[in-house]
Amino acid sequence: MITFKRCMLFLGFAFLLLFMVPIDLNKKNDDDSEFRLFLKKYNKTYNNVTEYQFRLGAFKASLNKINELNNLRKSNLSAWYGLTKYSDLFEDEFLDDHLMDDYAERQLLRNHVDTSSSEESKSREVRQISGLPLKIDWREKGVITPVNNQHTCGACWAFSVIETVEAMNAIKTKKLVKLSTQQAIDCAGYNNNGCDGGDMCTLLKWFIDKKVKIQTEEQYPLHLQTEKCKSNNTVDGVQIKKFACDSLINDENYILATLAKHGPVTTSINALSWQNYLGGIVQYHCNSQQKFLNHAVQIVGYDLESEIPHYIVRNSWGEDFGDKGYVYIAIGNNICGIANEVSALQVV
Repeated sequence: MITFKRCMLFLGFAFLLLFMVPIDLNKKNDDDSEFRLFLKKYNKTYNNVTEYQFRLGAFKASLNKINELNNLRKSNLSAWYGLTKYSDLFEDEFLDDHLMDDYAERQLLRNHVDTSSSEESKSREVRQISGLPLKIDWREKGVITPVNNQHTCGACWAFSVIETVEAMNAIKTKKLVKLSTQQAIDCAGYNNNGCDGGDMCTLLKWFIDKKVKIQTEEQYPLHLQTEKCKSNNTVDGVQIKKFACDSLINDENYILATLAKHGPVTTSINALSWQNYLGGIVQYHCNSQQKFLNHAVQIVGYDLESEIPHYIVRNSWGEDFGDKGYVYIAIGNNICGIANEVSALQVV
């Protein structure tokens, strides 16, 4: 969907082109040779010269950002950046298409839904964390399904929760079953809006309040668009027993303990700086304040043995992004806001 902001950006760029000589798309020159290689690699084409120039402008902005971020690297393990399938988008477009730019507003909407009443949250107490394993990776335990690709459907909130339900169900039953994210996209109430955005905490609350049985993806296939709800509570499905939705800023040890002793968790995060992420451990250059959260992901483990201790974060932009779909975030200091809002759950 083309936003007003994007429309004005494009029109302004087109206006400038009225005073420029149109380029020959077949002409090779130093200015756009790298762009042509990018187009070939990602099999991208544009409708006309104006759009080509617009995308070239976004590409050059990405190159500048990539150089800026790579110059901040302090270690060979630090995050590195380069061209990705999103490098022909301006930052505002990336936010509109692949993140949730209305998260602050959704926080206000959430105040009308009591997500603080979960049994898990009420009983949680700050405790001494000791004896944790140095490394946990739930992928190695066979409880993590393949990386999803949400494309331009803004349902990261649903993907991250369903992925964690899948994992917790597999830990309990010893059977890994792909569950339906589409069911959550189509049906979730409490101000969740399918591919137009939602909230993981209110989704979890809605699952419990409505006693929803989460169907398999085979029963309720993924279409990546918001459709009429076809949920069927008469069939067998996975139900959530209880959940936590907590702020764990200055208490990241509790995240580690939960990952080690309980299972994967879902969390909100600021992923704006990930547009050109290729791999390595993110240590800085992303704002951690609550108001800048714009994405939801799953944490599937951690590594304390690394020179830079880090979380193993499963994203939902496909296996062709990051490290086969994963991003690594440094532990401590609430990097990218990873500890602002963390949810753990149990299944019936």
